[in-house]
Amino acid sequence: MVLQRGHKFRSRFPKRLRYLGAGVWALFLVAANLVTPSQAQSGGSIKLRADVQEADANTGIITARGNVKIDYPEEAIYATSAQAQYYSRERRIILTGNVFVQQEANTLQAEVVTYLIDQGRFVATPNANEQVESVYVLPEPTDEPAAAPEPEPLTPLPVLPEELPDFAIPTDE
Repeated sequence: MVLQRGHKFRSRFPKRLRYLGAGVWALFLVAANLVTPSQAQSGGSIKLRADVQEADANTGIITARGNVKIDYPEEAIYATSAQAQYYSRERRIILTGNVFVQQEANTLQAEVVTYLIDQGRFVATPNANEQVESVYVLPEPTDEPAAAPEPEPLTPLPVLPEELPDFAIPTDE
């Protein structure tokens, strides 16, 4: 990220961290329990690029505005939007403004997309009087029929003894 000439840098430490470099973001993500130290180093994390980024250590919310690009290679997800907010405590990302999401060959376009990280689920809503657009690439059918599931083993019936014991039936006499 590059600061533009004439831009006033307002530091709000410790509440807000603004305009952080990649190394500082990695430390923030580890401190906020968003990723483990090994994930931050091994690439098992979400890469976020934008014109402006803010991280609030008190709320655990990271906000990115302007030309937002998200790359999540572990899940083969690439997304762009005007703004993104990552809620670390809920482990969800809300993308707003001309959102485009691609996961492998599948695509999704909407005004607002919420990604629930732990569930691997997208929820998309359009602008008023518009629709969400999705393209899903279906897998090629296989020539082999799907294997039938194995039937449950039958529980054997109890075996009755050959002779039943004599029972004295009480009488009222």
